[in-house]
Amino acid sequence: MYVLPEYQTIASRTNEPRKFIQVIMGPRQVGKSTTVKQVLKDAQLPYLSYSADNVPVSNTSWISDCWAAARRLMDSNNYTEFLLVIDEIQKIKNWSEAVKKEWDTDTFNDRQLKVILLGSSRVMLEKGLSESLAGRFEEIRMTHWSYKEMHDCFGLSLDQYIFYGGYPGAAQLINDTDRFQQYIQSSIVESTINRDILIDTPISKPALLRQTFELGAAYSGQIISLNKMLGSLTDAGNTVTLTNYLNLLSGSGILCGLQKYSIDMARRKASIPKLQVHNNALKTLYCPLSFEQAIVNRQEWGHIFESGIGAYLVSQAFVHRYEVYYWRERNDEVDFVLRKKNSIVAIEVKSNSESSTKGLNKFREMFKPQNTIIVGDGGISAEEFLTMDLKSVF
Repeated sequence: MYVLPEYQTIASRTNEPRKFIQVIMGPRQVGKSTTVKQVLKDAQLPYLSYSADNVPVSNTSWISDCWAAARRLMDSNNYTEFLLVIDEIQKIKNWSEAVKKEWDTDTFNDRQLKVILLGSSRVMLEKGLSESLAGRFEEIRMTHWSYKEMHDCFGLSLDQYIFYGGYPGAAQLINDTDRFQQYIQSSIVESTINRDILIDTPISKPALLRQTFELGAAYSGQIISLNKMLGSLTDAGNTVTLTNYLNLLSGSGILCGLQKYSIDMARRKASIPKLQVHNNALKTLYCPLSFEQAIVNRQEWGHIFESGIGAYLVSQAFVHRYEVYYWRERNDEVDFVLRKKNSIVAIEVKSNSESSTKGLNKFREMFKPQNTIIVGDGGISAEEFLTMDLKSVF
């Protein structure tokens, strides 16, 4: 079975003396539960594992029941250390308060009961962590699979990765378009919206949320004003509503609206968004062309290619903790701008013979970036870029 790099991090921390709750977070279907199962299989530590997937949201005592079962097993077998794993923890109402109570009780009693929590809704997890568990946890962030991981595990070519994205569960379905699209729609889109967003967030117009995602995914890689989006939606609200929906979709790891890069924060927040999926399978789900048709259509492939590079950047931003923007001033444009602390990197994506770097040169004059990169024609290959360590560009 393929082993992700996070395996070593999780395994190492479970072998350390009890100090922090380990919180593993990331989008749906990226291998969080599978990686933890691999760690548990190889671990020398006794454990119990639970999932809140089918537990009623209001059953707040369920977490305490899991903890009690772990303590009983630990005591009855005289284990000096024990590991408790709870998946989809964020689905239980007031979960963080229950976890805080049980964790602090074990800390007070010097009980070496270690804990791993997993969740697919970053927004719901981070809310609970910040409210109740400050100083008691460490994050292990997982994200969509990279080109190298999809190539090494499933043999996907570069073009296949750009088109089909980085969902491991869908990789073996790419030769059956209907099955591939059904998997992405039901296991990713519907599950994320229904079980990670609507379950805990008051949404006045669920249909508008879905339409926002579908339109945003279809236009991934393009700059579109919220007013123009409203004109294309049948259940229109207002721009504030759309902004909130984009934030929710971004927090769930499927779609975001990139802000225009500016030193002035107010100008960034007021900018027209550049729509960007976190995984290119979500864009090509709404593409009318097949893989074979898209790859020979230069205009369509250009959009898919740029969106694919952007998807890699925003998904990796979650793990490596940098910010992603775009930049445009009149006719000058830079596709992506990365910022980490005081370092900025400008990235231009070229999928055709166009060789102009006017926008990149203008950005370099105005902002003095630490690094500028051209991906594609006239620069480094997409394959090289998608396999490089992004920490090294800063």
